[in-house]
Amino acid sequence: MNPETRRLLMGVSTATICTALFKRGLRQQFIQDVRPLNATLPNMVGEAFTLRYIPAREDLNPLSVFLDRGHPQRVAIEACPPGAVMVFDSRKDARAASAGGILVTRLMVRGCAGVVTDGGFRDSPDIAALPFPAYHQRPSAPTNLTLHQAIDMNVPIACGDAPVWPGDVLVGDREGVVVIPAHLADEVAAEAHEMTAFEDFVAERVGGGRSILGLYPPTAEGVVEEFAAWRGAKGR
Repeated sequence: MNPETRRLLMGVSTATICTALFKRGLRQQFIQDVRPLNATLPNMVGEAFTLRYIPAREDLNPLSVFLDRGHPQRVAIEACPPGAVMVFDSRKDARAASAGGILVTRLMVRGCAGVVTDGGFRDSPDIAALPFPAYHQRPSAPTNLTLHQAIDMNVPIACGDAPVWPGDVLVGDREGVVVIPAHLADEVAAEAHEMTAFEDFVAERVGGGRSILGLYPPTAEGVVEEFAAWRGAKGR
């Protein structure tokens, strides 16, 4: 990822990014029903590295499969590149854990940017205590480990109904996670940065008692010039 794109995305909200994507006809990029375990952390920004689960077939997915060093879940944890976000397609089913505290810690110490599942994590209190962005639907039951079966690594997936291709850019904040198609990342980051500056200006004015009419959107005479002066004074 372009380092400047990463820097800009660290300072914008998923809501603003969704607006920029909507302008481009993309309406399903916000991952539904996924929340941060630790809402005090800075934005999560990274390129997607994916793992797809299917419903387990019991004769192919006993507990002993985890003894195999080639198990797709274990391989994915070791293969996710530094700076990337590990994304699990868990079919929006949190009954079986997508991962637990040890695997998420491994992603953290390997330098990954974060982890997202539309299912759940076990050991969620331990994961919440890590200085590492992690997003899930809800905590998983500590048993039922084999209800899901890991199948494909780094392929297109769905996560909370959002389409995710490997290399797409994920941004997570205190509200949730949005997926930016890779080819749009630079322009969406730049536009979201500009939108954020204007919305901060508007929020300041509205907080001081000003009406939104003519201000948001800026249809009143002189608002554009007022914003430019504000931006210069703020170094924005």
